[in-house]
Amino acid sequence: MIPRKYAPILFGLILSGVMCLLISGISTFRAVGLAPNVLGLWAGSWLTAWCFAFPAVLVVAPFARKTAERLVAKE
Repeated sequence: MIPRKYAPILFGLILSGVMCLLISGISTFRAVGLAPNVLGLWAGSWLTAWCFAFPAVLVVAPFARKTAERLVAKE
C-alpha cells in the first residue's frame, strides 16, 4: 500500500494518464483513421503525451485548486 502523503501525486499520475489516453486516441484516429498501425501510433503518442502531462499536472494542480477556491462561493 502506498502511504497517504503520496495521494496527490498518485491522483495526478492516474488523471494525466487517462486524459492523455483519451485525447491521444481521438487525435490519432482523426489523423490516420483506422490504419493498420493505429494502435501502435496511439500507444506511442499516449506515452509521449503522458511524459509531458504528468509533470504539468503536478505543477498546475495547486494553482488550479487555488483559483477554483477563489471562484466558488464561500459557505
